[in-house]
Amino acid sequence: MPGSNSQVVESAYLETVEGLFFAVKGMVHPPDRTIAILRYVPEAGGERHKDGRAYHRVYHFAEQEEILRMSYPQYLYYEPLYQVILQGVPHACIKRIYDPSQRLFEIAAQDRRDDLEADAYAFTALLQEQSGVPWESLGVSGSLLIGLQVASSDLDLTIIGDQACRAVYHSLKRCLETGMSPELRRFDHQELEQLYQERVADTWMSFEDFVLSEKNKVFQGKFKERTYFIRFIKAPDEVGERYGDYRYTPLGQAGLTARVTSAEEAIFTPCRYPLAEVKLFEGIQVETVEEIVSYRGRFCEQANAGDQIVAIGTVERVQAREGQTWQRLLLGNHRQDTMLVRGGL
Repeated sequence: MPGSNSQVVESAYLETVEGLFFAVKGMVHPPDRTIAILRYVPEAGGERHKDGRAYHRVYHFAEQEEILRMSYPQYLYYEPLYQVILQGVPHACIKRIYDPSQRLFEIAAQDRRDDLEADAYAFTALLQEQSGVPWESLGVSGSLLIGLQVASSDLDLTIIGDQACRAVYHSLKRCLETGMSPELRRFDHQELEQLYQERVADTWMSFEDFVLSEKNKVFQGKFKERTYFIRFIKAPDEVGERYGDYRYTPLGQAGLTARVTSAEEAIFTPCRYPLAEVKLFEGIQVETVEEIVSYRGRFCEQANAGDQIVAIGTVERVQAREGQTWQRLLLGNHRQDTMLVRGGL
């Protein structure tokens, strides 16, 4: 409902008064709006339909921001804590909030389901059975959440809560590794080629590096021959950060090599990788960088503890309200941003 965003989680969707659909990003938002990115825009002849209106799916950041600058500038704003222009929806412009968990309950209660709804319910039922987590921890996102799905749509699922996320992740990994569910598998080489073509416009790397990075990830794959993507998200009361607790100052682009010391936060969106043995080899020079962070799901499961990595991104100085400062490398704002494993334990 308009006027509040205290419990809006990553992967929820917002419908604006103009009929735009935005996907919520992150768990910390300013008091007057919700940080979110444009996903669907009304357009005559669009390939998606809802309530007699046609919509176009907006895939890439450049296209999103061009549409907003030209037609909906109220959804671009300067964020003082990050010191960058972001996409965000003012509370007064929100027509409806779409909740992933509530949508899954609606699907479960339906007497009749279309093929995508049936597959989403079957997949979440498998995950719930294997992990034992409460149904309230599971949800559906993407086009199925907002009623803009087509027959070929992906399964976009959401798991909420630290303990539930870890339980589902390990159960899903066990299913993939043992082959206990014949309907569940990882991407094959041809499917990785297709995924590469979809992502290369926003995040460039060689196909060989892409395959090495993506082939064993758990959060993506195939269920009943339908592509699935899962976001693992901490609950609002687990985030440990309120708006204004930290200030982030972009210092410039840099490349570094380092050793990842922990992958405890690697499955979550946003993901985080603490670093050691950091060496900067290009771009801005700072004394050290303590961690890599990304708000984009494609950088989840990118490295394990002990891995030697090379990464390129934006160096940010983080300043806590209490006065502590450190540097982090933020991935996902530029096409050249990358994180590749180059060795390990």
